[in-house]
Amino acid sequence: MYNSKLMTDDTLAFFEAILSLSSPEECCRFFEDVATIGEVQSMAQRLQVAKLLNKGFKYSEIAERTGASTATISRVSRCLTYGADGYKLVLERMKE
Repeated sequence: MYNSKLMTDDTLAFFEAILSLSSPEECCRFFEDVATIGEVQSMAQRLQVAKLLNKGFKYSEIAERTGASTATISRVSRCLTYGADGYKLVLERMKE
């Protein structure tokens, strides 16, 4: 199992709950209950930033397209370079 400071019994149960969802509608319903609209929109924005960074877009282009701050873009960029490869895993699977 992946070793992370984030992984506790509670987070493991949370991630297993997410994995039990079987459609975008079920995900929407769950996340609407478990997080604020702003939190979900922020996560979606960061994924969009990661997609654009992965395609080689410049920060200014990404900021214009997504409305993300340069601080957010920089944070996502650091995760793509030095993170746990979560973005890379998802982006690769989304290609399929």
